[in-house]
Amino acid sequence: MPVSERTRRALKDFGLTEYEVKAYVALVESGPMPASQLSTKATIPYSKIYEILGNLERKGWVEIEQGRPSKYFPKPPSTALESSRVRTENTLKSSQIDALSELQPLYERKGVQERPDIWIVRGQDNILDRIKETLGRTRRELLVAMPIVPESVILIAAPLLSLMTSRGIKVSIMVPELTDKEAIRKLKGLAELRVREQMFGGGMISDSSEIILLLGEEPEKGLVLAISSDHVGLVKFGKSYFEFLWENSKPA
Repeated sequence: MPVSERTRRALKDFGLTEYEVKAYVALVESGPMPASQLSTKATIPYSKIYEILGNLERKGWVEIEQGRPSKYFPKPPSTALESSRVRTENTLKSSQIDALSELQPLYERKGVQERPDIWIVRGQDNILDRIKETLGRTRRELLVAMPIVPESVILIAAPLLSLMTSRGIKVSIMVPELTDKEAIRKLKGLAELRVREQMFGGGMISDSSEIILLLGEEPEKGLVLAISSDHVGLVKFGKSYFEFLWENSKPA
């Protein structure tokens, strides 16, 4: 049974190159062999095979039995992977210390500001992009209030909402009673839907950690301005307000 592409990608995650993966896998599959035979078996140019094997020996993946010709043995995968993991962790830890020791004092000395908690998003295309990004990040729960239901939003949201519900993500959507019947039909197939007589604002809350507030004095003109935020207080307030409205709404 040939080694899967998934396993080959996993080996690359441990720092092996394409040729190194080919060589090691061939040794595991077929057993110890000389370099010339391995070159043919793994389809590695003969001019490169000794360099590849030298790298694998240095990285702890193969051993050499001296002789004429020398034979190359694969180390057990459990041993090679564990030693590679420890070596990578030690390298990262050392690099982290080196980088922090120089960059953190510079960051603090220059007074660099952290990224803002709140973003202003202008224009329908930018707002739709932000909505799409938020839907794509949602993993557990999505709460949506829509004072109007533009077709552009449904076109973007429908496939994502369908995927979310298939993954067990809870989606709750609230719209005005006067919403177009076709829009309600589409949304009912994608989420738990409720309607209210009046709605004075719209937005969405993702996983109790991110909120988008849709603004604009005339919603019928489309999406013109929005606030996007992961500020804990704002998200908490928005969710509490949504839940209050939800409890006082009725199923569509």
